[in-house]
Amino acid sequence: MQYRIAALSVALLFPLALHAQSTPLPPGTSDSEPALAPSNSQSGPLTEVESSIDDKNYDKARTLLDAYLSAHPTDARALFDRGYCDDAQGHADSALAFYRKAIAADPRQFESHMALGLLLAQQNSPDARAELEAAVSLSPNPPNPAATAQAYRTLARLLRSSDSDTAKADLLAALKLTPETPDDTLLTAEIAESEGDSDIAEQAYRRVLNAQPDSSAAIAGLTHILLAEKKYSDAEPLIHSALLRDPDDPALNAQYAALLAAQGKTEEATATLERLHQLQPQDRQIGNMLADAYMQADNLEKADAVYANLLTSSPNDADLLSARGQVLIREQKYPEALVLFQHAVKIKPEDADAWGGIAFAASKTGNPSLELDALATRSKYAVETPAIYFLFATAHDKLHHNKQAVEYYRLFLTSAMGKFPDEEWQAKQRLAVLEK
Repeated sequence: MQYRIAALSVALLFPLALHAQSTPLPPGTSDSEPALAPSNSQSGPLTEVESSIDDKNYDKARTLLDAYLSAHPTDARALFDRGYCDDAQGHADSALAFYRKAIAADPRQFESHMALGLLLAQQNSPDARAELEAAVSLSPNPPNPAATAQAYRTLARLLRSSDSDTAKADLLAALKLTPETPDDTLLTAEIAESEGDSDIAEQAYRRVLNAQPDSSAAIAGLTHILLAEKKYSDAEPLIHSALLRDPDDPALNAQYAALLAAQGKTEEATATLERLHQLQPQDRQIGNMLADAYMQADNLEKADAVYANLLTSSPNDADLLSARGQVLIREQKYPEALVLFQHAVKIKPEDADAWGGIAFAASKTGNPSLELDALATRSKYAVETPAIYFLFATAHDKLHHNKQAVEYYRLFLTSAMGKFPDEEWQAKQRLAVLEK
């Protein structure tokens, strides 16, 4: 079996102090098989098993292993082989169980720690780090530098957001074991971009494209940088050439829509997003982009429909609930918006925007007590703004809390600085009455 090796370019790595990167962790293997195949012994009770595995006859290997394990339940190598068979056929839960049994039988077996760590990494499990760190502290049997390097590289990806110094060391350790590939340069670009070092990232993406002109990941990464730098004329040919090769690629189409929007071609951008949304109606990124395009065009009904559709498959997604609530506020559907915001904060209590939405909807539905409660909770998670001061003031005013109303009207006027003329006029009128 062959590892997919991913590393940093030595030439570009050393200037970087690595930090978080939002790119999802890729699978630990390059195909449907586990990354680390059992090695065939010259002879022994597992020779036929591992020959069957080499031939990808996993059903035969599984049958032989089940018979063998019934008599030797703590044989670590057999347990690893059994997990490998399930891993190769996509039976992740069973594979995890057998890898763990193999580790329990022999905690110093590199292969099981490695395989378990890679499988957990594919599942974005926080337990992956411990297994991979255990693997790199051990030695494969027989020696396999590529396997150790893959463990280091996967570790580096896992640690980019939480422990950048260790991630950098892991990547360098991987490069000492195996040579650099275009994937290494791509990872360099991703890390540089996460650091905000667009110059290094751009150089690395272009190096990848020199070696692999059709690399969708490099095109997407470079395009992202060029769009952020408003280099639209440089970004446009990249996207066009990529779309000619893969016209239905959702990421490329989303970037094309972003390019069109940045160029002020709103209708074309919206049309592109609508086509994407029809192909992938439950894709959250596309849905958010399309809803935002509708909002900018003041097409609130269509924006609401997009969020409502996304919520059918993710009814407890607090961010989607809050986003749809904001649309309903714009549509002046305050009771419906209030229900969504209240649902959102049950799931995500620290969502200051949702608490602000509750306060605003409560103010429009004549519930100043709920409004004040929501504002007070919001204050735990976010700083006050002129709009929040005004809501505090009017809620206290409605409840005849004159002292508090005067205090917040003054805070509002001090912070508003002419930006809210209608509300400022109202605040001055109410202060004139309340301070008599």
